[in-house]
Amino acid sequence: MDFENILLEIKNHIAIVTINRPQKLNALNIQTIEELKSVFNEINNNTEIRAVVLTGSGEKAFVAGADISELNKLSPIEAKEFSLNGQSVFNSIENLSKPVIAAINGFALGGGCELSLSCHIRFASENAKFGQPEVNLGIIPGYGGTQRLSRLINNGRALEYILSGDMFDAQEAFRLGLVSKIFSQADLLNKTIEFAEKITSKPHHAVRLAIKSVNAVNSMSLTEGLNYEAALFALATGTDDFKEGTSAFLEKRKPEFRHS
Repeated sequence: MDFENILLEIKNHIAIVTINRPQKLNALNIQTIEELKSVFNEINNNTEIRAVVLTGSGEKAFVAGADISELNKLSPIEAKEFSLNGQSVFNSIENLSKPVIAAINGFALGGGCELSLSCHIRFASENAKFGQPEVNLGIIPGYGGTQRLSRLINNGRALEYILSGDMFDAQEAFRLGLVSKIFSQADLLNKTIEFAEKITSKPHHAVRLAIKSVNAVNSMSLTEGLNYEAALFALATGTDDFKEGTSAFLEKRKPEFRHS
């Protein structure tokens, strides 16, 4: 499928998705949201893809926000549908059974910050800048920012940035736990792909179940989550890759996973 605002490259079981509107700092307009929906649906249905790297084109921005010219025209009724549609797309990314790693190569503001928060893992370049500046427009984050940011850090720190509209840099994002690693702009994409390759070498079934179990943290009590983890653990032991992994360990050899 061809896209106007997104580039999709698949190699070595990894889908590299690039938001490609550099003239607009990769801002998310309605069309780009729809293309994200389509591309992640395609990725979900492609059994050859085992991991995803999500980034922005150019060296200035991952995604610098939403398209303000579209926001300006929304009525309250349209705004709710606008918000729910974007949330649905970002939910599909968060709940994808394949790990999605954000390579944040510059500004990740507003919708761009929210997009990064929906990814399973976030790496950043040294020049990356984060923020939820919607308050400066008289609105609040609408693509999940109030919910995911507060879950990933805490309510007080989330409100600090949401209410002030202030940006914070990659080092602060690392300190807050929003990003796992920081690389130079030149190394970011390659290092992110290298990490994705490491994941694709692991049994896909185990990776998928681990994502499901971790994602359940925000919707279950500890007791419910532990029971869910035990059920998924049991499912994993019924796979050929479990038998191969444990046998290879005991036999002191490299496992040959089938990724079943």
